[in-house]
Amino acid sequence: MRIFTVGGAIRDELLGLPVQDRDYVVVGASPEEMRALGFKPVGKDFPVFLHPTSHEEYALARTERKTGHGYKGFAFHAAPEVSLEEDLARRDLTINAIARAADGSLIDPYRGVDDLAARVLRHVGPAFGEDPVRVLRVARFAARLVDFSVAPETLALMQAMVDGGELDHLVAERVWQELAKGLMEVRPSRMFAILRACGALARLLPELDRLFGVPQRADYHPEVDTGVHVMMVVDQSALRGCALPVRFAALLHDLGKGTTPATDLPRHPGHEARSVDLVGEVCARFKVPVDCRDLALLVARYHGDIHRGPELAAATIVRLLEATDALRRPARFEQLLAACACDFHGRRGWQDVPYRPPALFRQALALLRGVDAAAIARACDDRAGIAARVHAARVAAVRIGLSNRSDEAFGRAGPALNEGG
Repeated sequence: MRIFTVGGAIRDELLGLPVQDRDYVVVGASPEEMRALGFKPVGKDFPVFLHPTSHEEYALARTERKTGHGYKGFAFHAAPEVSLEEDLARRDLTINAIARAADGSLIDPYRGVDDLAARVLRHVGPAFGEDPVRVLRVARFAARLVDFSVAPETLALMQAMVDGGELDHLVAERVWQELAKGLMEVRPSRMFAILRACGALARLLPELDRLFGVPQRADYHPEVDTGVHVMMVVDQSALRGCALPVRFAALLHDLGKGTTPATDLPRHPGHEARSVDLVGEVCARFKVPVDCRDLALLVARYHGDIHRGPELAAATIVRLLEATDALRRPARFEQLLAACACDFHGRRGWQDVPYRPPALFRQALALLRGVDAAAIARACDDRAGIAARVHAARVAAVRIGLSNRSDEAFGRAGPALNEGG
């Protein structure tokens, strides 16, 4: 029995990156031998075991054969006679098909070390085309390893997989898993650029794909289209270290611009309402977690109002804070403000321009907290009128508290964002 460290751990070591997890392949052993040594079986589809003390994963060397469509359309064969080279052959990219023996020597039958040096993402072999998830994985690696390019033959194979309908068999949960991981990488826009280059974006997220080529407002952002703007917004969310819900909301906030009638271009009136509908459809399709879905809906609906905050009347500000449940969900409201800041700064030359609406809304929220709703309720004989009186008190507090607001204190959102961003 021989044990090899494989995959991402070796890749990251060679790149000088932190190693998160280590995976091991065991050659020349049977499941019975592994159990006899105290390893605990955990794999459902193929033999994977947990080490008795370290609890790291050890998988028996295996081959696989395609039996149907999609991620689960494979039959696996794990046996003592399966070689390390056979096991590595089933992996996606050459840079992930490098192994290290116990003595420290590298086993690199598919020249992954060369591709690491050349900064190339290249598929190992024809078996790559049998698993549609690998299209998403390559795109995700491009978002992580930002100085790597995708080999032309790999991109061509990905295009062929898309054209052959293989991606149509992906389960929603797996697509979401890969999209979420890609959004959390260093430069998420690269993931979507690769997906678009091979045609996968139009198949998986047509609502996003159609933004490319749609003009922005010519008076403030003429050099890029809406799709490029959205990519800049998403990269801003990564640059600022935002949480996944914020990055997802940044990705989808302008979907409605893709359905703007030609006669309304390039101003996009009413795109927020259309965006809300499309965000709901995307979230339902991919079974997006509730926190990501809810924030994306709020950002799609209210990002224009947040941008216009310095021009809003006190009553409108209060209605926005109430509609977004800011009093009870202040952390989520902060995420809404963060996504709006990413939208503002996701424009060429605007990265260092101060974005002041968050200060205004935070002050307004503090003023709302100062209204004693319980005291108003106790003093109100008509219980049906309590909500209206509380609302009126909040509006008065915000009107008085913000009566001295100025451009210097809160600023205007920007020359174009006052009409929706």
